[in-house]
Amino acid sequence: MATSTFSNSLIWFGAGISIAEILTGSYFAPLGFSKGIAAILIGHVIGCALLFFTGYIGGRLRKSSMETTRISFGKIGGSFFALLNILQLVGWTGIMIYDGSIATKGIVNSASWVWALVIGALIVLWILIGITNIGKLNLLAMTALFILTLVLCKVIFFGKNAVVAMESAGESLSFGAAVELAVAMPLSWLPLISDYTKDSKKPFAATLASSLTYFAVSCWMYIIGMGAALLTGTSDIAQIMLKAGLGIPALVIIVLSTVTTTFLDAFSAGVSFTAIFKDANTKIIGTVVAVLGTLSAIFLPLDNIMDFLYLIGSVFAPMTAILIADFFVTKNESSKKKIDLVRIALWIAGFILYRILMKYDIPCGNSLPDMAITFVLTILVSGVQSKVKSK
Repeated sequence: MATSTFSNSLIWFGAGISIAEILTGSYFAPLGFSKGIAAILIGHVIGCALLFFTGYIGGRLRKSSMETTRISFGKIGGSFFALLNILQLVGWTGIMIYDGSIATKGIVNSASWVWALVIGALIVLWILIGITNIGKLNLLAMTALFILTLVLCKVIFFGKNAVVAMESAGESLSFGAAVELAVAMPLSWLPLISDYTKDSKKPFAATLASSLTYFAVSCWMYIIGMGAALLTGTSDIAQIMLKAGLGIPALVIIVLSTVTTTFLDAFSAGVSFTAIFKDANTKIIGTVVAVLGTLSAIFLPLDNIMDFLYLIGSVFAPMTAILIADFFVTKNESSKKKIDLVRIALWIAGFILYRILMKYDIPCGNSLPDMAITFVLTILVSGVQSKVKSK
């Protein structure tokens, strides 16, 4: 069943409203309010532009994100990235459930494992209902979340102790690192967006609406997290919401935002699995991922996500740069090959370059220069290959 532009927008509204987004936004507090907003906006412009191009490729080809990678890397190469994507999605599922359960525990003073089970069960329910049938349920959840985040926003920015003019004394986080953190979140969605745009009635409109919706909501969540940290002096989500005067509403925000975001991770893991094994059942695999994520949230310490975000960037930024270059410029087509070793070599070079760039404080972050260099290299190498073939 084809999905509408509105339903695609709703999916990415839910992806943006996330505890992980608010938590990541709280890391920007050391920059102060004005610099923090600048870093958030610059990073999201970069990340969401890439999100659009990637989603549009899948929408045009009617293929999932991991199926589109075969254009550049061949069948085995596509399966390799599908496997990496499944692993990062299992990790994301665990992190999201962990963050949600810990935050909920801080509000209602109960065991975190109980809330991990509750959140995990709701994610499974979302998966079983299915992406094409979840519209009304998602609309109800999104309406509740929208209202509650407006309340949180009012307390932070229009209350007695509004933070609009507040600036932090120290800058333990550099501006370039902050931009990269802002890029990292939309970058983490690159291997997922085509899983939803491939079924859209109008690929261009759905992809554009999805990217713009995610840009607006994600920036909003980052700014709320930063503002809350400046106001309360803590990055603890539960304490931020309690100090903002939210009790039960905070509980609803945390649980629903965790479910509506993490559902996308678990479901897309199932879609990526079918890129490797075509006969696999997407819902069953998604449910297994949700269960694994729930168990990880209960038994593993999943506190710091910054290194995880950078790892995702180093893997998927060069991969996406090569795919965009091949689809829009070189017109390379390796889908029928077992593996395109030249593109794999280019990806390895991009991966290494990303890790090297992490050592330097670049004002625009390291994803953009890494992708730009990888993009140009792909075009140059493709030109050399064409000349060699023509001889």
